[in-house]
Amino acid sequence: MNKKCTKYEGLFIFADDATLQRHLKECPECRAEHEKMQKVSKLLQEVKPVYVQKHKQTAQIKIACAVCAMLLSGTVLGLINFNTDISDTIKYGTTLSAEDLGLPVDSYGLILVE
Repeated sequence: MNKKCTKYEGLFIFADDATLQRHLKECPECRAEHEKMQKVSKLLQEVKPVYVQKHKQTAQIKIACAVCAMLLSGTVLGLINFNTDISDTIKYGTTLSAEDLGLPVDSYGLILVE
């Protein structure tokens, strides 16, 4: 029974190129395996630009989403901070009046000036 050569993987990973080429000249099984690996390598090089482009598009979408989230949150927080009725309702559950703030008021809720 003919024993199959198992040196290709070890030489491909660990040996230098000259040793691998010398073995490929001697061993037809490893030569056939090397040709298969070259075909796979060519296919990978062919599809590499597609995956690089897809990765760039994904990164651009993530950046756009982050910018939109920052703009939206900045706008919402700005509206809440400048509109005291909204911020009072969020913080205290109701809007605060002059009396709640401790200012002297008359029976109508207007600030009393003496």
